[in-house]
Amino acid sequence: MIKKALALVLFLFASPLWAQSPIDGTWNFTMSSPFGAVDAKVTMMTEGDKLSGEFDLGGGRKLTIEEGTVDGDNIAFSITREGAMTMTYEMSASVDGDSITGTALAMGSAAPWTMSRGS
Repeated sequence: MIKKALALVLFLFASPLWAQSPIDGTWNFTMSSPFGAVDAKVTMMTEGDKLSGEFDLGGGRKLTIEEGTVDGDNIAFSITREGAMTMTYEMSASVDGDSITGTALAMGSAAPWTMSRGS
């Protein structure tokens, strides 16, 4: 009886360690820009307080999430767009269930963005 009770307690306390973070998964990203809407399929994964993943902009264009962090319901990361004019976006946001609302900072300008849980 004691072994069963101990096993149950261990299972209940250990289960959250294997639970998937509410941030992990695929998200649909949208941001308005002076050049029109920017849409991407975003895949994010967490490991402790680290955030990693990738933005898929379509047409073979992909951006890697860099320096990603998680602090409770808040996330922060950067993405760098290479090309004729390389630009790094500093992203910060709040996670609320199946939606994420944030701000992108680049070249002294801020732009709001959102993500909704994808499939």
